[in-house]
Amino acid sequence: MQILRKILLTLVFFNFSFINFSNAKPIPDSFADLAEKLMPSVVNIATTQTIKTTAKPFPFKFPPGSPFEEMFKDFEQPTERKASSLGSGFIINKNGTVITNNHVINNAEDIVVKVGDKDYKAKVLGADPYADIAVLKIDSNDVFKPVKFGDSDKARVGDWVVAIGNPFGLGGTVTAGIISARNRDINLTRYDDFIQTDASINQGNSGGPLFNLNGDVVGINTAILGQSGSIGIGFAIPANAASAVIDQLIKYGETKRGWLGVRIQEVTKEIADVENLKNTEGALIASVGEKSPAKKAGLKPGDIILKFDGKKIDTMRTLPKIVSRTEVGKSVELQIWRNKKLITKKLILGRLESSEDFKAEIKPKVTIKDTEIESLKITVRDITANDIESRKLEKNLKGVVISAISNKSPVAGVLKVGDIILEVQKNKISNAKELNSLIKSIYKKGKQTLLLTIINSNNQRRYLGVKTN
Repeated sequence: MQILRKILLTLVFFNFSFINFSNAKPIPDSFADLAEKLMPSVVNIATTQTIKTTAKPFPFKFPPGSPFEEMFKDFEQPTERKASSLGSGFIINKNGTVITNNHVINNAEDIVVKVGDKDYKAKVLGADPYADIAVLKIDSNDVFKPVKFGDSDKARVGDWVVAIGNPFGLGGTVTAGIISARNRDINLTRYDDFIQTDASINQGNSGGPLFNLNGDVVGINTAILGQSGSIGIGFAIPANAASAVIDQLIKYGETKRGWLGVRIQEVTKEIADVENLKNTEGALIASVGEKSPAKKAGLKPGDIILKFDGKKIDTMRTLPKIVSRTEVGKSVELQIWRNKKLITKKLILGRLESSEDFKAEIKPKVTIKDTEIESLKITVRDITANDIESRKLEKNLKGVVISAISNKSPVAGVLKVGDIILEVQKNKISNAKELNSLIKSIYKKGKQTLLLTIINSNNQRRYLGVKTN
């Protein structure tokens, strides 16, 4: 009887296991067939741009104060050199329409797309820095093999995915993994909604496709965590969000995003308690733009938007994503929490790119102020977002860029214009004011040697000891 009971329990267990796992997708024996099918649609992208520098007429320096110094100053000639970068992309139309990241082709003078073993020139049809998406057209009458977008909303955490791209310029590289998370917000863009994957993604994979096992593109590989290469945390723009931008770029050459015209902030627990809201949900309106759709509809600071066009606003950052994907000119209904009551407002959605707020943001008035460090006889300026982007530096890097060096400077011949000072005596520098203050403090203590941490023109981090007298 005891033996019979054990047999029955075993049968029940196996039957339970079969019921729960019979619908699960099997682990692939190989990705070879899928990779072979998709490889002709994935391209390598190489771009070039011109960087201007000033060449010295002699391979040596004249002594400080030498009359020859001024005499030969006019002989310094501006020189140009070509810089190149690599990325990935994929074909979505047999006519040679290619999708990649905006940062792959930004400021490029020449774009070469490699399909298989053949190189083609390409031009930009449209680019959007906010979604980091660009659409290219290969200059050829050849017929290409396209891939299609899948429904990224159906992609689930744990699903198998395959990335194909051009990491480190190696080309034709296939990696596999799973979807690790959905809806990731890493503060890279205002519309962050990334798919996270542990499929190996490295520099050069940017703009390449993330495929599901059906061979459909579910994401555009865009970012990795950290600068040292793949650590199993990569991020891709979901196909559904990308498709909406791509369709507009192909049709108009630009984007047409919905615009509400409010500045918003998070609804904290304390705010929810005061407003008698059960949950910390919605987007709190901090201010309303003049002549905006929100102003015309009667929205006010202090209102909390709970629903937009029938869609729930669970967090503050959900609102800009939904608004941007809504058709310009559409009549939408909003559910607002005002004075501890639920009210409804209707408005006609405007276009973000036509708004004054957008124009002010897209063309900011940037003033780069030079600061003279008298004790070192150098001139520096704070590092800018353009420095970080153009030199491909770490996103949150702080420091100062050397803009001029006197021949009488103690660092002349050691440092160069364009070098970035990160630390002095291993104390981090955030801006020119901090550097000036720190140098003065060191001099007051009678120190005669500075230990500088810099990033040189080759973007190499170096430690340099400099005698100040």
